[in-house]
Amino acid sequence: MAASARDLLAGPSQRFSSLSPTRKVGLLAVLAAVLIAVAGSLFWSGNPEYKVLFSNLGDRDGGLVIDALQKMNVPYRMADGGGAILVPADRVYETRLKLGAEGLPKGSGVGFELLDNEKLGTSQFVEQVNYQRGLEGELAQSIKSLAAVSDARVHLALPRQSVFVRDQEQPTASVVLTLYSGRQLEESQIAGIVHLVSSSVPKLSPERVNIVDQSGRLLTRPNGGVSASGLNASQLDYVHQMERQYAKRIEDILTPILGPSGVRAEVSADVDFSQTEQTSETYNPNTTLVRSEQRSTDSSVGAGGTMGVPGALSNQPPGAANAPFTAPTASAAASVATAPTSSHAESVINYELDKTISHTKQQVGVVKRLSVAAVVNNRPVVNSKGQVEYKPLTPAELTQVTNLVRDAIGFNTARGDSVNVVNMAFNGVQAQAPEPELPLWEQPWILDLAKYGVWLILGILLIFGVLRPLMKGQKKAAGPEGEDAVLALDATGKPALAVEDSMPELTPALAHAGASQLPPPVVGYDADKQVVRELVNQDPRKAAQVIKEWLNDGG
Repeated sequence: MAASARDLLAGPSQRFSSLSPTRKVGLLAVLAAVLIAVAGSLFWSGNPEYKVLFSNLGDRDGGLVIDALQKMNVPYRMADGGGAILVPADRVYETRLKLGAEGLPKGSGVGFELLDNEKLGTSQFVEQVNYQRGLEGELAQSIKSLAAVSDARVHLALPRQSVFVRDQEQPTASVVLTLYSGRQLEESQIAGIVHLVSSSVPKLSPERVNIVDQSGRLLTRPNGGVSASGLNASQLDYVHQMERQYAKRIEDILTPILGPSGVRAEVSADVDFSQTEQTSETYNPNTTLVRSEQRSTDSSVGAGGTMGVPGALSNQPPGAANAPFTAPTASAAASVATAPTSSHAESVINYELDKTISHTKQQVGVVKRLSVAAVVNNRPVVNSKGQVEYKPLTPAELTQVTNLVRDAIGFNTARGDSVNVVNMAFNGVQAQAPEPELPLWEQPWILDLAKYGVWLILGILLIFGVLRPLMKGQKKAAGPEGEDAVLALDATGKPALAVEDSMPELTPALAHAGASQLPPPVVGYDADKQVVRELVNQDPRKAAQVIKEWLNDGG
């Protein structure tokens, strides 16, 4: 049994010992690579895969999470300098749910949970400080919910309330933001943060909220965005945006005609941002209306009673009547009866004038005037040779382009708008001639071929300059048993035959070829070598016959 096992092991060992040194080294390298791959697979299969449980944790939250993991007997690892905690991949979600039930992680800031454990006997000052800290923490957590914000800190300056109006001070707030790498906040987002903070603090105006990023740059505009000259930054942005929109309209309508780079337009807009309210009252004298009318009339005809001056004399009874001898005439009686007639009339009429009262509030941001300057390139034309040439526009075409520009901006003569369109050849734009063919050494495939050629030369140098000398060194180190017979040149430049010790039939072959006529050589390998050289020098045909017999013997 032992002998058979020894025989089984002896076969591979003999085959391995019969290999050349180069093959032995290659076989050992392959065997080592296989062993390393097997060991690595066993190592990785034995260790579970870890995934991130939480990242970007503060020192306080990281310590609480690690303490909870140790209590739950969950293995963990640290990464990113302690900023990330890793657990086995199959336990990530389970661990997150368990930690979430315990309120972990709590976040880098504190909120109104500070007021949950207020002790009896806490002073008013401590309560006010805890309230301010909780408000700052809640605002910071709300701001950190933005996608571009990595961390935020809020500082509130809340003055003490005073019963005197002249001693009252307004609160202020400062916000420090840490943005993610490559992220920026838009103007609307900054305004949203400002109004979020100002709306959360009583009597805090948006102008008293300042926002600073991690580089110390002030993100909010001082004085509400109004400069010392009275210019509002938002109004300037509105004007620039309006000018860009008008210029884009002009370029969009002329690009299909003149090409993508055939027009350049600039627009200057005069915008009125003044807020004006006007109340007017007008009267129309041509239109009159009766508002009120009053009339009074008095009339009295004849002596309808006692006449005379009131008094004692007029109140005397009449005397005795005496019959007249002659009766009065009719005319005298009529005149006496109609003498006391009286009349009075009075009329008052009030008229109302036509009156109009109007209250007007002008719109903010009204365009007062537009000035347009446009430069159009020459029109591209394909000639009979297939080349593209640029020719100036005709007066009719230039007029059409000007009319298109006017319609695009809504040209208004009463407003004083001006449009100036000029046709000029752009700098650097020439008639496009067919591109000359590149010379052979500038062709792309020549460059690619040169790259591959360089790599090929480096490979040849590596093989023949490094690997082949190493192979020869290994063969020489193996001794004369593993060497072959090669044909070389002697010192005189004539072909000579180098013979290895592995050819024991050397002496009989030389004798058969007539080497017995040569002088007796020295004993050993040097003797055979000297005999071969002499034989080649005297008779090359016999030397060839000797090599032929060697080859036949080897077969």
